This record gives sequence, structure tokens and C-alpha cells, in this order.
Amino acid sequence: PCPLCPPQLALLYEEVLYTIRHRLGKPEQQHVRDSQELYSYVQKAFGMNEEEHGAIMQQVMELESPIYCLKATVKEAKGILGKDVSGLSDPYCLLGIEARSQEPAHPDHKKRMKAVVKDLIPEDQIHRTQVINQTLSPVWNETFILEFKDVETASFHLDMWDSDVVESMRHKLGELTDLHGLKRIFKDARKDKGQDDFLGNVVVRLKDLHCWNDQWYQLEPRTETYPERGHCHLQFLLTHKKRATTSSRTQPSYTVHRHLLQQLVSHEILQHQAGSTSWDGELSSHASTVLYLHATQKDLSDFHQDMAQWLAYSKLYQSLEFNSSCLLHQITSIEYRWVQERLRPEQKAELAESFQSLLTYGVSLIRRFRIIFPLSVPRSTERLQSLLRVLVQMCKTKAFRELCTPSPDLPQMISTALKVLGVSIENKLFFPLQSIEENSKALSKLLLEVIEDLKQCQKIWNKLFTAHRAEQAVGGWCQWEHLQEGFGLISGWGWCDRSRGDNPVLLMWGWRTGAFPHRDGPLALSNFHQWFEEALPLWLQKAYSTALERAQRAIQMDQLKPYGYHKHSTSTVDLSTCYAQIVTTWKQLNWPDPEKAFMIMVNLLEDMCKISLMYCKLIKERAEALSLREQNEGEAANKLCIVVNNIEQLRLLMLRLPSQLDWAQLERRMRGLIDPQQIQNALHNQLDSTVACLDHEVRDVVQALATKLEKGIARHIQELSSSSDTQKPEDSIIPLMKFLESELQYLNEHLVQENFKR
Repeated sequence: PCPLCPPQLALLYEEVLYTIRHRLGKPEQQHVRDSQELYSYVQKAFGMNEEEHGAIMQQVMELESPIYCLKATVKEAKGILGKDVSGLSDPYCLLGIEARSQEPAHPDHKKRMKAVVKDLIPEDQIHRTQVINQTLSPVWNETFILEFKDVETASFHLDMWDSDVVESMRHKLGELTDLHGLKRIFKDARKDKGQDDFLGNVVVRLKDLHCWNDQWYQLEPRTETYPERGHCHLQFLLTHKKRATTSSRTQPSYTVHRHLLQQLVSHEILQHQAGSTSWDGELSSHASTVLYLHATQKDLSDFHQDMAQWLAYSKLYQSLEFNSSCLLHQITSIEYRWVQERLRPEQKAELAESFQSLLTYGVSLIRRFRIIFPLSVPRSTERLQSLLRVLVQMCKTKAFRELCTPSPDLPQMISTALKVLGVSIENKLFFPLQSIEENSKALSKLLLEVIEDLKQCQKIWNKLFTAHRAEQAVGGWCQWEHLQEGFGLISGWGWCDRSRGDNPVLLMWGWRTGAFPHRDGPLALSNFHQWFEEALPLWLQKAYSTALERAQRAIQMDQLKPYGYHKHSTSTVDLSTCYAQIVTTWKQLNWPDPEKAFMIMVNLLEDMCKISLMYCKLIKERAEALSLREQNEGEAANKLCIVVNNIEQLRLLMLRLPSQLDWAQLERRMRGLIDPQQIQNALHNQLDSTVACLDHEVRDVVQALATKLEKGIARHIQELSSSSDTQKPEDSIIPLMKFLESELQYLNEHLVQENFKR
């Protein structure tokens, strides 16, 4: 039955018809293109007859259209032209919407494509980003809301400009780096003061956009002088403002989307049940299209979409039959995007109630699992395992711990549920008084069934329930006592005692090989790793602090001299050894639980990234301290070369981590458990960010070396400009060329090739 009363259902139907009528963007490949198909689908999903559909459709036709908006985010650019004397630029962007765009076949199309924003769009509708100084790879990450009226005729225009600030000739000579710089000085002298240079533009017709786009666009020139002008990274979302429906005006977007989701998912499940097939959580293309359109038009965040899905699916699971595994994706997404401050009090209460409700319902199913998940029905084991995984994952989330206090003890609840199940089986042994022969036959039959069932339980259910698993696996209380004694050693050893081992790999190896005292052979335990889970954070913290202390000591002892035939110094070798030990330990650990293994990997990567950034800071401070003692300027420059080589070596070390830590295998293990985008954010993006910081540090030190070189070049250029007219130009330039040859030869000898190229 639909949870909404007829008036509420009518308002929701008005909302979904309005969404389809005012759809924006090119359809995605997997979505339905024909709007009439979508109208027919939602009419069936809402159970509306022709008269009801026609009446509400007429209301929607009379409603005022929403304000169409393009949410444009200017993220970054790369490979842009360097317009300043220094070879860099000070880029900024102007952007806006042109109301009428020309078709490619139109004679004015090329002319308008090359026109600048200021000539096409009214000044009050032009938006401007900040100026990013002295770069060829600017990063903005600025978002603008641009309104338009007709998606068919409107186009998005972005111009990139180099901000021109009037500078003195002395300052420009100081920034001179090459002969191109001299050309730029003469060019600047010919143009008007304060006139900005055009770097390129991007023009996109709105009708060519999907609802959501994220891609790099090539910057187009106005002339053919410099056809290669780099690329700009833009993100677009076609959305609405001021929707005229009653639901949009009176209810939060998140609530409306949840009701719509619940209505469509309920219809999908019932459709599958009518065909005698179990729903696996996969929505039809029609439902996916409607939900996608509604979420984008309302600009609903990924986090709130995940919450809406969790609330809808977890509620429907308690009344309709479908696989619980589809709940796992939502609860995992909530865990990785959990930001409690973004939730209103009523949303927190709603989420907490859904947790408690599903937990109570799930335990009630376990209490009757012999009936709900009978062995005679295919996939019963898989379904029960999926339910247990969802409950465990839910209780482990930060959201559950923060909202459901005090947190219930899930293992104890399951154990209690199983005891209730045992009592219900035991009660079957009592029969009404019949003849002795009948009672004997009935009792004999029941005992045979119980014995057979116990065999099946040991074979199948024991893999799922953990309450009494250890006792059954050990096979006797004598060995169980020895097991407890051995496990008790963990708390006595501590995690910092090197004589006994401060690494959990050693302890886990003991359980695997049966190295602890026992009587009748190795202990046959299947999930011993769980006993070390509590101590694992202590070891991770110890591993981090040990590596950090070792790196600090290595830097303090480093004299910043080449190590052997290498161009880097000893501290880099020490740090590389530390990271190699962490990689080896990760491989030995081989944590069986993929979700926990993923979290361990995230922690290890975060620690190695923090140590790497700390190393950059301390090694530069070490170079400054050693340089203060040196009277020889050449030695100070040599130490700078060692520093930049060390950081480059560390950057290469970080880039090898995905291969050494075998992220590909970890991602395969996480397939279906965690969204690939979450893995991208937690691992790849974090590593990319650190590598970018290291790259920035390298460029800073290279810039310091370049600054020393620039001073010498400036001195020779001044001498060149003051040379007598009688002297030949070839003779005048000889001192500069000799200086450059000497300095570049020195840098080539002391820098690794990558840094010399920089």
C-alpha cells in the first residue's frame, strides 16, 4: 500500500509531471529520451487513471515555468599561454550566457565564436573569477549561477584573460628569463598601458549539454598566431530556481525526492513480484531517468540523495520482499559522506529512527531465520549473509554511533535471538498425550530431523553467525582454555616491546600456524583476525610515530651531500626504507575483511602523505641551517640542489605506492561494496594531492635556484646595454654566454635530469 494519502499523492504527481515537462539537458545514454514514455510510466507507477492524469496535467500546463539556471564551476586550466615577461600569466575568466547563439552553418557563427564576452553579453550579466598570479596552471574552483530563458538558443561563453599591471622597466628586466622575454618587453612597450591580453575562450551551446557535465575544454584562439592555448576544466549543472509546484514551495527538496523515490521503488518491486522474480535493486531506465531529472533540477547533493535512498529502501525492505544487498551501497555512501552539520534536527531524528527500525526488524528475521531463510530454498544462505552484512555495516558507521546512543550490542542481540530460536525448537519436544507408540514415532522422527538440521547448521549457518563459532571450531573446552591463555598474552605484551614483537603480523602468524600451546594439533579458527582488530589502531599509530621519528633523525644527521653515485642524500634513503617496511607489512598483514582492509589502507596512505609533507618542510630548514655555516656560495647552491633532488626522489617514491601496495587488487575486492568514486576520493585523490604538493615544493626550490641565476643574467644584461657602440655585438655577448655555460653545466651536474629540465 502507498504510504501517502490521496491529496499528498496528487501533489507528488504534480511534482513529477512538472519535472518531466521542464526537463533540461541531453539525455544520458542509459536514460529514456521520449517524454511521452516517461508520462506513461509515472501514470502507472502512481496508479492514476486517464481522468486523474489529465486533470493534474492540465494544472501543470497552467503553472508558471521555473527559472532555468546553469550552475557553472570554473575549476582549473593547464597549458595556457605565458604573456608576461617572466613567461607566466596572471589569468582570470569572464563568463556569461548569450541569449541567442548562432548555428554552425550560419554565416555569423565564426564571428560570434571569436567575439569576446564584453561585446556579446550585457555588463550586469557578466561574472568574473579571481586573478591567479604568475602561473600557467591556475586553479579557481569558483561556482556561478547563470540564468537563461531558452535552452535551445542560449550558449555559454567564457573568456580567459591575462591581467595586465603596469610595471617598471627595471622590474621587467629583473624577471627576464630568456630571449622570448625580451620580445615580450618590446611588445609591451607598443601596447596601451593596463591592457589585458586575451588567452583564449570556450563557447558551449546549452542544448549540447547533459544535465551534469564535467570535462576539459580546449581554449580557442581569435587569431592563428598561437593556435595551442591550453585547456580549461569546467563543470556544468542544468538546474531550476523558483519551481511553481506546491511541493517545491512548501517542502524541503530532500523530503520530496525521498517520497518520489519511495513511490517509484515500490512500483518497481511490485512489478518484479508480479512476474514471480525477486527484485535485485536495479531500477528501470524510466525510473532512473525521472529520479535523475528531479535530483539535478532541485540541485540535490549526493549526500542527501544517498540519505533519501537509504530511508526509502530500508522502509520498503520491512514490507516488501527484495534483496537486502542493495541497502549496502547506501549505508556505505552515508558513511563516507557523513557530515552531521549538514542535517537538520528532523533529518537526524528520521535517520536515527530508520536505523533502529531496521535493526529491530533484522533481528526479528534472525529470530525466525529457519522459517525466513529455509535451507530448502535456493540462495537462502546468501540472503541471510547479506542481511547480516548490512546490519554489521550499519552499526559500524559514524552516523549510527552518533545518532543511536547508547549504541546497542549487535552480537549480543543476535545471540539472544538465537537463544529464543533454540527455546522454540525445544518446545517442539513436548507432545500432547497420545499412545506410547505414536509418541515414540513422533519423537524419533523429530530427533532425526534435529540431528540432520544440526549437521546442516554446522556446515552452513556456522559460517554466518559468530556467537558460538570459536568453541565449535576449536572442538573442546580444553583447547578453548589454551586459546584464551594465548590471546591474553596480547594485552600483556604491549605493542612497543621489540623483544616480543610490536607487529600484529607476528601474532596473526602464530594463530595461522598453531604456534600457541594446544593439545591435539593446530587450532582450526577461521576468523582469528577479528581478535586483533581492537589492537590494530595502536599498531598503526606506533608505525606512524616510529616512521616519523626515524625520518626526523635522518634529517638531523643529513649533511646534504650526494649519497654514493646518486644525486640525493642519506635521509631520502632512510625514508625509502621506512616506506618499504610499511609496504612489506601491509602485504604480510593480508587483512581478510575487505572493508577493514580498505580503511587500513586509507590510514596508511594518510600517514605516509603526512610524513612526506613533513619531510619537505624539515629538509628545507636543514638546508638553511647548514647554509648559514657555509661561507662558500657554491656550497649553499649545492645543498639546494640536493634538497630538490631529495624531494623529487620522494615524489617518485609516492607515485610507485599504488603498484607496490597493489591498489588494483584492493579495488577488485571492494567491487560491489564501495562506490568506485569513494575509492577514488579516499586513495587516488589523496595521493594526487600529496604528489601535487611535492611537485609544488620542487618547483619552489627550482625557482630559488633560478632566482640566483637570474641575478647573474641581469648583471650581464646591464653590462651589455652599457657596452660601447664600437664593440662588436658578438664580442659584447661573450661574457653572458660563458656565464650561462658555466652555470648550466654546474646545475646539470648537481641536479637529477627531471629537475634540470624544470
